[in-house]
Amino acid sequence: MVGITFGGSAKPRSLVVAAVSAMLLVAGCAAPGEESTPAPPTSAPATAAPSEGSAAPSASAAAAGPDCGTDPVELNAYFETGFDLPFKLSEEFTKQFPNVTWDIKQDQFTNLMTATPRLLSGDNPPDLIRLPSMVTLVKDGLLKNLDGYVTDFGWDKFPPAQLAQNRVAEDGTRGSGSLYAAGLNYSLTGVFYNKELAQQIGMSAPPKTVAEFEDLLAKAKAANLLPIMAWNATASGGGLAFPLQNLMAAYGPTEPINDWIFQKPGASIDTPSNLTAAQHLQQWVESDYFPKDANAIEYTDANARFGKGEGVFMFNGDWQNAVYDKDQPGNVGFFVFPPADDGGKVAAMSAPLTYGIAANAKNADCAAFFFNWVATNEKAREIDVAVGGSNPGGPTDLPVPPAGEGSVTNETLSAGAQVAEDNGAMDFIANATGAIFAQGWTPELQKLVGGQQDAAGLLKAVQAEYEKELSQQ
Repeated sequence: MVGITFGGSAKPRSLVVAAVSAMLLVAGCAAPGEESTPAPPTSAPATAAPSEGSAAPSASAAAAGPDCGTDPVELNAYFETGFDLPFKLSEEFTKQFPNVTWDIKQDQFTNLMTATPRLLSGDNPPDLIRLPSMVTLVKDGLLKNLDGYVTDFGWDKFPPAQLAQNRVAEDGTRGSGSLYAAGLNYSLTGVFYNKELAQQIGMSAPPKTVAEFEDLLAKAKAANLLPIMAWNATASGGGLAFPLQNLMAAYGPTEPINDWIFQKPGASIDTPSNLTAAQHLQQWVESDYFPKDANAIEYTDANARFGKGEGVFMFNGDWQNAVYDKDQPGNVGFFVFPPADDGGKVAAMSAPLTYGIAANAKNADCAAFFFNWVATNEKAREIDVAVGGSNPGGPTDLPVPPAGEGSVTNETLSAGAQVAEDNGAMDFIANATGAIFAQGWTPELQKLVGGQQDAAGLLKAVQAEYEKELSQQ
């Protein structure tokens, strides 16, 4: 299955592979084991010196906060199978801090969803672990509270939205409260476009408003081009949720959207601004801006067809950059979906590659120092871009390393900086509950495509499913 794990990495497997997996499965890991209270970080030992000839850590990474000391340290880590980024980062970290070695285990994302509670509550809990979910783990006292590190390392200077998805409040809702995880990088979604086809319809620069974008869609249709390639098959999940959420953020603030995803009391997806967004999506469907067979198209097929030149635009994420560069070298561009009004702030679904520290981890300070190093060290940030293809996050005043010349990654990185500047990061509406994507969004979006549902009914049906699922938790 193709999934979307917003809380995931930057490839088809985590924002779309883990994203749909996470959307469908993230809901309910029951955590066994005795409850333990996360402890604050211990006092900092002396800073470890980097090895000779290795890239020195940045000043911000080494200036303050706990570190790994100078004595031998072996970090116990669980990484997700199939992604090179954490492995490459760990190799570079040891080059710079040779007293630190790694005991790395790896497993598939779906297996980690069930195994994580057992691993965190075991006799040798991981210092670092890829997190498929958080709320239940926090409730059962299995994840370390990172608030002390926020102060020590100055993470409170990061854009608030960058940390929001990894915060859990005392009432068990995400989006606020204490920090319990960190991102190794931050994926970004938006609009990819075929440069040659865009030029044919007179697009000389990315649209500045929704109206300008819709004008381009109409021109593409008039030129007998498919305006938007999309997937919406059950096996891959309702891909039309991507443009819908972009429209929601264009016509309303992001906070209520995140509140709904984070299950804040009284939150609703059925709002006036979201109705406007859904009405625009319905108009796009009725204008044949999507493939007529969208409900039969799976994620991989949609990307293959876009890679062969079918579709002027495609809503997707930066985990697809390398494939687009390979399929159409130099011919794929990217922009963040525009606001309703010219000059308005931009927003996008953007998710951290989430890792946490066990509440009883033996090397919590060193693990937290690794998190800070990933966000601030020049070489680590280069690896994030070169290997992960996504924004490394961290302070907005740190430069984002460039990708290869002509790569669409440079455009997604630039757009990510704009989203961070506007504090416009959102989690994905498919992550609101464990089953909302499969039981709510996907069937209702399929009905919309099939002419069996309208914008108002779509939102009411999804809200009803959401409330039903919350009542059963």
